[in-house]
Amino acid sequence: MATKRPVQPPEIPLNVPAFQAKIREEGARTWRDLPWRHTHDAYEIWISEVMLQQTQVARVQTRWEEWLDRFPTVDALAVASDADVLAAWQGMGYNRRALALHEAARRVSEDHGGAFPREREALLALPGVGPSTAAGIRAFAFDEPDVYLETNVRAVFIHELFPTAQAVADASLVPLVRQACPTTDVRSWYYALLDYGAWLKRSIPNPTRRATAYTRQSRFEGSHRQKRAFVLRALLDARQTGAQGGMAAPELADALSAAELKAGRAAVDEKDVEAVLAELAREGFCRVSGGLWHAGSGA
Repeated sequence: MATKRPVQPPEIPLNVPAFQAKIREEGARTWRDLPWRHTHDAYEIWISEVMLQQTQVARVQTRWEEWLDRFPTVDALAVASDADVLAAWQGMGYNRRALALHEAARRVSEDHGGAFPREREALLALPGVGPSTAAGIRAFAFDEPDVYLETNVRAVFIHELFPTAQAVADASLVPLVRQACPTTDVRSWYYALLDYGAWLKRSIPNPTRRATAYTRQSRFEGSHRQKRAFVLRALLDARQTGAQGGMAAPELADALSAAELKAGRAAVDEKDVEAVLAELAREGFCRVSGGLWHAGSGA
């Protein structure tokens, strides 16, 4: 069993009133007017929180609005087909998040009458909702104090309280984030942290690189993830344009090979594509019927 990393005390002690005053000031200076900051709707905030995970803010601004046009409420998302949800998610990466969004929407619709719960444990019980997402919903939709520790917040605390330390663990940051969080006006507090943190990451060497939670994203082009994404996108396109709404494995192999060759990589074997399809099917991304593969599980 792995041993827990010991809690590392800050190099600069946390003076809560002074820290809060500085963050509020820096937040006002670096304020970003983003569309999801004009709503208290928990569903709309939840969608923004999930989209902002490893996706640039400028891209999320457009996609968030498009998503809400297509699925304006959690109930609308709940009754959509999984293929429709996957199609709407294309270009955002990590397709598992789309399926988790869909299943979580069903839970909220069926178990909570279409209203997001305020309680942390109830939010964490939803598929794909982790501590940061739950805290974001609580803070931004309900103004509830919570430990919202995401990359920009992490950058601020490391920069301000651990100016030279290396390998700062979240276990050392969580009690500080909890201690610094006000009991009221939580929403604007975390917006200030997010904006100041985003500014820090653009202006100085990224403080989050000194966090144990920091990882570099693996190369996408030419990876297994890229091949999975290509196959799923091809099936989603076939659903929209093909007379039969599906594709045979050899057809998919030809399409993927053509794309790989165009990119200067080797063609793929049909057996490799069949393995990708079987993998995607096990995870609920596609299904086979009458010798043709289709996007979605049919749910």
